[in-house]
Amino acid sequence: MFNFPTPYEIGIMLPAVVIGLTFHEYAHAWAADKLGDPTARYMGRLTINPISHVDPIGLLMLFFAGFGWAKPVPVTPYRLTGSMRRSLMLVSIAGPATNMIIAITASLLFGLAATFNSVPLIEIMKNIITINVVLAVFNLLPVPPLDGSKILAGILPGEQRWLDYMEQYGTIILLLLLFTGILSPILWTIISPILSLMNDIVYFSNSIFLY
Repeated sequence: MFNFPTPYEIGIMLPAVVIGLTFHEYAHAWAADKLGDPTARYMGRLTINPISHVDPIGLLMLFFAGFGWAKPVPVTPYRLTGSMRRSLMLVSIAGPATNMIIAITASLLFGLAATFNSVPLIEIMKNIITINVVLAVFNLLPVPPLDGSKILAGILPGEQRWLDYMEQYGTIILLLLLFTGILSPILWTIISPILSLMNDIVYFSNSIFLY
C-alpha cells in the first residue's frame, strides 16, 4: 500500500535518506578499495556525491512504499586481498556500520541543532537518526542481496553454497517478506532498543547544549 507524503514530509526526510544511502554505498566503495579492489573507484563510486549512489526509482519507492534502494557498489571479489570471504565480509559490514556511526553522530549533535530553534531542522535530525538505524538493521538481514547474507557467509565455517542458491531468489524472498508484513515486527524488535539508546544520547546532548 502506497503512502503519499506531503511536500513538508518529503523535505524533512530527503536529507536523511540521501545522507544514509550515499554514505552507506560510499563506505562499501571505500572498504573495497582499501582491501585491494579498485572497481568502485574506477566506476566513480568512491565519492560522497549523491548522484553517483542514489537510484531515482529506489529513492521514490522509499517515500511512497516505505522501502527502496541505492545503486549497488560493484565489487570484484577475486581482487580483494587476503581471504576473499573475510574481505567481502568487511566490505559488507562497512555500509551498516557507517549508518550507525551517522546515527550516533546525529544524536550527539542533536542538542546543538536544537539551539537554532528550528522545527524543520530538529525534524531532519530526528529522521537522520531513525532512517540510519533502520538502514543499518535492515541491511544486516541475512537475505541476499543484503549485506547480512555476505556477513553471515563470512562468519560461518565451510563453503556457504546456500548463498549462491539464495542469490537467485533473494530479491523475490525479500519482497515477499516486505509485502506480507512479516519483517516489520522482527525489525522493530531490534530497532526499538537501538532507538531508545539514541534517545539517551540525544538527552545527553541536550543537557550539554541547551542548559
